[in-house]
Amino acid sequence: MTTTGQTSGMRLRAVGIALALAMLLMPAVAAQGQTFKVLYSFTGGADGGYPFAALIEDAKGNLYGTTSAQYCGAVFKVNKSGKVTVLHSFDCGPGGGDPYASLLLHAGSLYGTTCCGGGYYYGVVYSMSDTGEGWEALCNFTGEGAGEYPYAGLVRDAAGNLYGTTAYGGTSGDGTVFKLSKSGNETVLYSFTGRTGKYPFQSLVAGKGFDDLFGATEEGGKYGYGTVFKVATKTGKETVLHSFEYNGSDGAYPAYGYLVHDPQGNLYGTTEIGGPSGAGTVFKLTPDGTETVLYGFSGGADGGYPFAGVVLDKNGNLYGTTYEGGDLHCGNVYGCGTVFMLDTGGKETVLHTFTGGSDGAHPAAALLRDAAGDLYGTASEGGAYDYGTLFKLTP
Repeated sequence: MTTTGQTSGMRLRAVGIALALAMLLMPAVAAQGQTFKVLYSFTGGADGGYPFAALIEDAKGNLYGTTSAQYCGAVFKVNKSGKVTVLHSFDCGPGGGDPYASLLLHAGSLYGTTCCGGGYYYGVVYSMSDTGEGWEALCNFTGEGAGEYPYAGLVRDAAGNLYGTTAYGGTSGDGTVFKLSKSGNETVLYSFTGRTGKYPFQSLVAGKGFDDLFGATEEGGKYGYGTVFKVATKTGKETVLHSFEYNGSDGAYPAYGYLVHDPQGNLYGTTEIGGPSGAGTVFKLTPDGTETVLYGFSGGADGGYPFAGVVLDKNGNLYGTTYEGGDLHCGNVYGCGTVFMLDTGGKETVLHTFTGGSDGAHPAAALLRDAAGDLYGTASEGGAYDYGTLFKLTP
């Protein structure tokens, strides 16, 4: 089976080697004084490999995440000293397989999805304790109208209902937004139709009061290059806030992970390709649907082709990763990726350029920013065993 990451990676490379070589590289500003440390290198054994999901943190500073491949994937925990414990290993059968999504932590329980496996082999929603005990399949997707293949994480309301997306299935086969009650009853809130969006790989974010859920579809919309949408939790009504055009002033294919919103209700995210140089963008979307491209990547030293979303600090600075770009001598002409910061004036600073060696390569997940301002993330490849790394970066 070709994974989502592999499919997207092939699409990115289809942008063309000639474009990468002929491009006038945009100079990147390198940060001074930052500290980059590899906390763990995935071995490809019981701990899995190729992490694609963002990390989460508990109140004690422990980190939790998933690996998406090798022995069907795993859920892991990292304590403050960097020790990794595998909490659960998936079987690719009734217990699910390939967890591409970030976890949700609430009251000592972890919630997540697997894109494959389960009772009908269309994926599952699962829960377990934060110590790895009591794993339970809360929902087995049955396919077609009920949705199939969830690649995104979950959000939870005050009543304990879970909300998420399936990348495929629904009435048109283009994906769904679903609600899962505490008793395990699944309801499809909305089925995408192509014109209203197609293939929602992103996790949802909840608006004020949990009245609306916001997300993005990788394809579909007016121009076919993806959308940003909202769905009303009470009525299931969907509104397309923006359709990406894929031209010099707009991006295409909004990246995986999730959107982030500021106190004013503005949404921020990335697109995998498009923008001035075709190598992806960071964008801002106001509540009335006005989109602004804050930065267009060149695919050179400043990075290119971001797979994941961004995180926001209290000063309005954005932090993220690019899957490629950086050092174009890193194993191939596309580069091994970067960690970057974008200030409120649109100035980009490269915080780390991946070498493809012990530090990793091709970060495919959004960053986690803790209360101290430290950044935690994963690289989907490279490291000591070439199955990816988990790192900490202090800007």
